[in-house]
Amino acid sequence: MRVMKWSMIALAVSASVSQFAVASSQEESKGFFEDQSLTVKSRMLYMNRDFKHGASNNQNTGGKARRTGYREETGLGVQAVYESGFTQGTVGVGVDALFNGQVKLDSGAGRTGNSIFGTGDDGSPEDTQSEVGGAVKFRLSDTVLKYGNQYTTSPVFSTDDSRLNPEVATGTLITSKEIKGLELTAGRFTAMNAQNYTGRDSINGRHSKGLPSANIAGATYQFTDNFVAGVAASDVEDYFKKKYLNVNYTLPINEDQSLNFDFNGYDSKSQGQELSGDIDNRIWSLAAAYSLGAHKFTLAHQRSSGDSGYAYGVDGGGTIYLANSVQYSDFNGQDETSWQARYDLNMKTYGVPGLSFMTRYITSDNIATATTDAKAHEWDFETKYVLQSGPAKDLSVRLRSAVYRTSTSNPDYTDNNDFRVIVEYPLSIL
Repeated sequence: MRVMKWSMIALAVSASVSQFAVASSQEESKGFFEDQSLTVKSRMLYMNRDFKHGASNNQNTGGKARRTGYREETGLGVQAVYESGFTQGTVGVGVDALFNGQVKLDSGAGRTGNSIFGTGDDGSPEDTQSEVGGAVKFRLSDTVLKYGNQYTTSPVFSTDDSRLNPEVATGTLITSKEIKGLELTAGRFTAMNAQNYTGRDSINGRHSKGLPSANIAGATYQFTDNFVAGVAASDVEDYFKKKYLNVNYTLPINEDQSLNFDFNGYDSKSQGQELSGDIDNRIWSLAAAYSLGAHKFTLAHQRSSGDSGYAYGVDGGGTIYLANSVQYSDFNGQDETSWQARYDLNMKTYGVPGLSFMTRYITSDNIATATTDAKAHEWDFETKYVLQSGPAKDLSVRLRSAVYRTSTSNPDYTDNNDFRVIVEYPLSIL
């Protein structure tokens, strides 16, 4: 990893010396208010997980067991993000602010559990939840330092946005783009707010230890228009250390056809108090996607090895950049091997812009358990429509369905039908 990282930097330096003569982002700053922006996104989510073959939701709170066979929740969330510009001068200064709020439309103590709403002592989901946060930022040339509450997208520390509102991380992140094509990142984070609990450092629920600290670093280099590679590493105190590698290459065939290859891999080992257990895992995936006009066909293979499965969560629910991490399962169990076949269709080619479809099938085996090797498979279907014009332009409606089945010896998952309806409306105010 280290050799590759520094060889990438050396190549970038030798290939981009002339770029230093180009004006930096800070030199082109228009000012604090002149470059400001305010976006608001509302999201309605209906989510139902139906456990099959007599499996129970097993909500047991307040001394009362509620054993429904499904989870069903509906809510409305609002996410607002304000970003100022940077003041002019050698060092620019700015601020960011965020607001996440949500309202429960329907659910109950016996039906909750989809990580959408927090719950009270009696197990009932909260009617309303909200949080606010802010960050201060500084820019020198093309390097930005940001401290405070923020969303992150590092492959080793990524805030999840798969429910009503995203997770929020607290800490410092430095992003440098001084050399064209090369992006360097480094950061230290000390808290992560969960999607369903708005209290500080609530990533694993109200009663967990949460995130002690996480140090991260990464480098990505765009070698050509069609070839990009990156490395990253993290050190999550008392949990684990991770290394990550990505290589992505697109082979253009003609105007309507291309072939893309995407490799992702992690190496994880536990440390300190081992709060996620004894972690010793190597996991990788390789996906090949053939695009032909409106159609895209993808084949992917994913393989896990070591004395445990891949662990994540305290470092963000989105920290699993793997091809077979899909709607319900991640196919990341100990020794698990999985294959995926996927088909995407963009209806713009057929005169319906904004309408798209996707279906995929993933099958896996060799999942190590205490008794025997387990198997699993998942079939997903998704359709989405985005309004192209009119007063509600950019309003989207998305339907997601997943059918997951596994052998009875799999301790981590049970048979499940997962169905979601997602309606989003983004609005740019400034």
